[in-house]
Amino acid sequence: LALLQSHCLLYVFSGMCVPIVVGSLPPALPWYVPCPVRCVCQIKPWFSPDSVYHEAPTVDCNNLLLTKLPLPIPLNTHTLRLQSNLLSVLDTAVLHGLPNLTDLDLSQNRFSRVRMITQSSSLPSLLSIHLEENHLSHLPEASFSSLPALQELFLSHNNLHSIAPGAFNGLDSLRRLHINNNRLTTIDPQWFRALPQLEVLMLGGNPVEALPERGFVALTSLRSLVLGGMGLRSLAEKALEGLEELESLSFYDNHLTKVPRQALKRVPGLKFLDLNKNRIKLIETGDFKDMLNLKELGLNNMEELVSIDKASLDNLPELTKLEITNNPRLSYVHPQAFVRLSRLESLMLNSNSLSALHQNIMLSLPSLQEVSLHSNPLRCDCLFHWAARDTSHPRIERDTQMKAQVARVVRFIQPEATLCSAPPELRARRVREVSSGEMSASCLPTIPTSSLPSYVGVQEGGKLVLHCRALAEPYPELYWVTPSGLRLGPSAFFKHYQLQPEGTLEISRISPREAGLYTCVAENALGADTHSVTVGVHNRGKNRKRGVMTKPKLELNEVGEHYAILSWQSRQNLPSTRLSWQAMQTSSHTPTYTTRILAGTQSFNLTHLQAETFYRVCLHLGVSEDGKRDNLGSEGSKKPRCVSFRTKDVPEPQPGLQLNPELTSIAVTLLLLAYILLLAV
Repeated sequence: LALLQSHCLLYVFSGMCVPIVVGSLPPALPWYVPCPVRCVCQIKPWFSPDSVYHEAPTVDCNNLLLTKLPLPIPLNTHTLRLQSNLLSVLDTAVLHGLPNLTDLDLSQNRFSRVRMITQSSSLPSLLSIHLEENHLSHLPEASFSSLPALQELFLSHNNLHSIAPGAFNGLDSLRRLHINNNRLTTIDPQWFRALPQLEVLMLGGNPVEALPERGFVALTSLRSLVLGGMGLRSLAEKALEGLEELESLSFYDNHLTKVPRQALKRVPGLKFLDLNKNRIKLIETGDFKDMLNLKELGLNNMEELVSIDKASLDNLPELTKLEITNNPRLSYVHPQAFVRLSRLESLMLNSNSLSALHQNIMLSLPSLQEVSLHSNPLRCDCLFHWAARDTSHPRIERDTQMKAQVARVVRFIQPEATLCSAPPELRARRVREVSSGEMSASCLPTIPTSSLPSYVGVQEGGKLVLHCRALAEPYPELYWVTPSGLRLGPSAFFKHYQLQPEGTLEISRISPREAGLYTCVAENALGADTHSVTVGVHNRGKNRKRGVMTKPKLELNEVGEHYAILSWQSRQNLPSTRLSWQAMQTSSHTPTYTTRILAGTQSFNLTHLQAETFYRVCLHLGVSEDGKRDNLGSEGSKKPRCVSFRTKDVPEPQPGLQLNPELTSIAVTLLLLAYILLLAV
């Protein structure tokens, strides 16, 4: 028979073992020996912990409701399967008479103490024992010392709440240990001192909220560590110290709020990293930097993730697959989020809230072969020119290097489901079927509503963090306006206010007087977009009530023939404000003009006015573009503030010097004579 291999994939992101089979397994063969009643004796394929194929004499007594070992068990038995029975004690003397016993499956039985299995007799040939889904609650010292050759120990899905420091003493050859899905609340570094050869450790599913520093330092041979579903909220800097050989690491389904970047620096050989289903809100600049061996990264199923920031993935020369999918609030990937990812081939971004993927991202990935963007609310505008069917873009064509990269074909995964959601004329069109000529050449800023909630509550003295992101072409400037009307730009610094470069507003030691409406504004040369969030500050169990809105006075600062400069002072954030003006003429058909005033703006230059004309200008507070009034908590906000003025007269031209015809003729003659004399000289 040809050599076949089957083993568990150690680096799968879910933390589950997936059998990988090369070729097809041969069928089981009959084994002609006296076999226990109701059991099945056959020669079956079996793979050692080293993935070496064997033809193993197997006794299969699964699912027989046995309360004791069946007899007789053939002397040459290699694999004994007793899964899903009612065994609570084991006659180890019977097992001791099986010198070739290598694999013992006792899972899904009723064992409550490990000594009932391993007491007295030694099983020197046993390599693998399955004890999953029993009733074990404690492992005493040297629990498995009678199994000196053991390489695989499966203890998952028991009721283990305590393990003695030396419980694994004597297991010098152990390579795989599964103690996941038990009731352990702490990790004792002493457990691992007796396991110098351990390569795979499954700890997930235990209610452990913190890992000790240097807790795994004894596991110098460990290659795969699964810590999924433990309730971890953060990771100490030295939590992973000593794991020099670690290649695969899973934090699936924990409560991490930030990427544990300092801890990850301690595992330089890491190749596969799973951070799926955590509470991370931002992938920040430098979170994944200089991880020189990382091949695959999973950032899926994060309910709170809103942004992948600039240079968050930097210098990952071996990364070939990046998965960022099924994140319902993820609406922003910075145009320079991915830096020096020279080997990235597969980029999975489907099932998020992305409206666009900037062309600079595509240009920064020279080896990209496939991208997944389906199930996103995609805007087919200037930011999507790279995806158009003719892939032509004037800005790109002016750069030879960029043009060469765009010419490379990138395959869309599920192109039939990759659809435009905006603008209206392209809605439901397949992205790959839209030509660049149908896409606009520039893009107004858009702030995704999924990035900001409508209301946020915070305790007095706590820290408030609000994330605002926007994409546009040209790239937009972001700033915030506080409830007091204060404008916070990128270069501004105010006491405990801090605006991060990407648009995140941080307020430390917040007080009740800072409650109210906060507005994010994204603006470029083409226009602007705003999004507001109401902040409540809890003080002694109560929210601060909104104060009565002051009445800003509209003032005329300067007026000319065709312009007027107006201003108003307000100590409150007015996100939905508009300015209207009308010429005061006798005609009943005089039009009224209206413009939107961005939050934080307190002056306006009104241009293109007619000279010598009376105008009436009004400032309307708390009125949105659709005409609905915003709930700003004041009757005074409903009445506009108005001012009237008259533009200046156009000055008449100054009268020029008047010469009679005779004087004009004399002057011309004198000038002609002077010219002739100059020529003669």
